[in-house]
Amino acid sequence: MNRKNFLGAVSAAVAIAAVVAACGEKTTRSTRWEFSRNMYDPIGYNPDQPNNNFKDGKTAQTPPTGTTPVGFERFAYVNTVQDYERAGAELTNPLEKTEKVMAEGAALYQVYCAVCHGAEGRGDGSITKDRELVTKSERRMLENFPPPPSYAASDSINSSRGGAMKDLTDGKIYHTITYGVNLMGSHASQLSPEERWKVVMYVRELQKK
Repeated sequence: MNRKNFLGAVSAAVAIAAVVAACGEKTTRSTRWEFSRNMYDPIGYNPDQPNNNFKDGKTAQTPPTGTTPVGFERFAYVNTVQDYERAGAELTNPLEKTEKVMAEGAALYQVYCAVCHGAEGRGDGSITKDRELVTKSERRMLENFPPPPSYAASDSINSSRGGAMKDLTDGKIYHTITYGVNLMGSHASQLSPEERWKVVMYVRELQKK
């Protein structure tokens, strides 16, 4: 074996020995050198960790004023009755009415809305009816929520903010989905702007019943 091959073999043996030593044994904790130290101590900070890189010592920082998160779409109407009315007068659904969009709106409605508003939008969702919880240790009736007003034209129900439910415009429905009203909470975190418009399109169909 020439000198070059010998040095190569020695280097390979040392490298293998270092890796094996770093791995340790299954029953004991190795006290030898560790392989890839930064794999054990990641460079990145967790949001709740202290961080001396910032004046307040926190990793999670408030975004600068006026910035918009990636993928976030600002809504130019605030949560007031005045802006509810303004949205109702100024906003129209930007989506083209197609079978695909309508089907997607129907699916989203069934997931996020039907539990309260009912499958047909008549305010008879499962959460408004008598429900019983039965487990191995207890059996009790669950609290019922008051039924929301029906969208259907045939029911002639008025909205809590004035006007008939069947006459709610695209903008009013979108504003309500975004901010919520009365016992209905905001769905802005569950539904993207485009998904909200799909639900609006489906609700407009329910108004015709």
